[in-house]
Amino acid sequence: MSEQYKFLLSESEMPTQWYNIIPDLPNPLPPPLNPQTMEPIGPEDLAPLFPMGLILQEVSQDSFIDIPKPVLDLYKLYRPSPLFRAVRLEKALGTKSRIYYKYEGGSPSGSHKPNTAIPQAFYNAEEGVTKMVTETGAGQWGSALAFACQAFGIELEVFQVAASYLAKPYRKTMMEIYGAKVYSSPSERTDIGKKFLSEDPETPGSLGIAISEAIEVAAKDEKTRYALGSVLNHVLMHQTIIGEEALKQLALADDYPDVIVGCTGGGSNFAGLFTPFARENIQNNKSTIIRAVEPQACPSLTKGTYAYDFGDSVGMAPVVKMHTLGHSFVPDPIHAGGLRYHGMAPLVSAMYEEKLIEAEAIGQKECFEAGQLFAKTEGIVPAPEATHAIASAIRAVKDADQNSESIAVLTAMCGHGHFDMKAYENFLSGQMVDYEFPSEKVQVALESVNK
Repeated sequence: MSEQYKFLLSESEMPTQWYNIIPDLPNPLPPPLNPQTMEPIGPEDLAPLFPMGLILQEVSQDSFIDIPKPVLDLYKLYRPSPLFRAVRLEKALGTKSRIYYKYEGGSPSGSHKPNTAIPQAFYNAEEGVTKMVTETGAGQWGSALAFACQAFGIELEVFQVAASYLAKPYRKTMMEIYGAKVYSSPSERTDIGKKFLSEDPETPGSLGIAISEAIEVAAKDEKTRYALGSVLNHVLMHQTIIGEEALKQLALADDYPDVIVGCTGGGSNFAGLFTPFARENIQNNKSTIIRAVEPQACPSLTKGTYAYDFGDSVGMAPVVKMHTLGHSFVPDPIHAGGLRYHGMAPLVSAMYEEKLIEAEAIGQKECFEAGQLFAKTEGIVPAPEATHAIASAIRAVKDADQNSESIAVLTAMCGHGHFDMKAYENFLSGQMVDYEFPSEKVQVALESVNK
């Protein structure tokens, strides 16, 4: 097999439909519940937060949904994204296996997040929405939505998790360049934020808290709509353009993945890559191993409970059945801010329960070691989130080498780490902490879930 480095598609070859795996699952997803009544919710319950175009996608039973032309036009700024074969990384590892990565760092915000930010802004603009609010962890989602909102003439407020707000000031600047207003979360702007600050003025914050603040703002203003960058079905579906492109590109490479790995916080990047291949497993008897990779300090799949829980920290968001560490759990301040979420997408959780996917948790030191090796060999400094996938890919090929096997591994390099130099500085200086799984904190957080 030739050592071709990259496999490219033309704009005319870009997929024009998103794939919805839900109709292909062996069992239906458990319905989301109203946080006040604990009864299954309908479209009218979601209408104060989301436009009807997205609500219909959230509950759709169609396998494929057409991508609107205005969305496709903006996608063309950076899509189709390249598929690389990591030839130099393979040689550094001395492996007989092949490693491929789908690089999403060429988007306006430097990650996969515009794949859903653009359609979310589009459907809101279609219904006349002029203001939106959201949360962000590391800042990739906030940056992506800030870009998308200005493209469709929508104001945006962003609540950024405090640990990332302090560690990654240039993400805040990037959001502001696009016209967004950015607040450190928890903030003094909301009642929820004031409550958490009064309890712990030094709190690092969490995605759960930031979600609560954003929902509070949306709930108090009938003209403002909320947007979520992960977890929900429509968000994961928008990301499937990654996997659909990868299928075509691997055909160009005359190869097919034996293993797929992806970093997993809320689940959007991972699901976007793997669900088209899961379809091939289900429909065409393929046997690709699909593995979610989460941080050791926040391992909702491998250590969490599969139960109904709130998507935010104070119980304002719909209650969904997912793998959770408890909605009151505040993860340790690892550098992969986008993976610091107490729960996992209901779709990814259900597929894990059905044993359609696997999961593993890796500490951040091993991840950054893998990230540095990737940067030295492939030339791209990966985002801290992406280093988890790289570390898992390296584990996979080393296991294959020990078994005298040659396999193909596919992963998503979900974004670059150009705004994460402080994290790499921390790693290179030997000051990085490898946070262990905080079992006592999780036990306390899960008490309310188990009730």
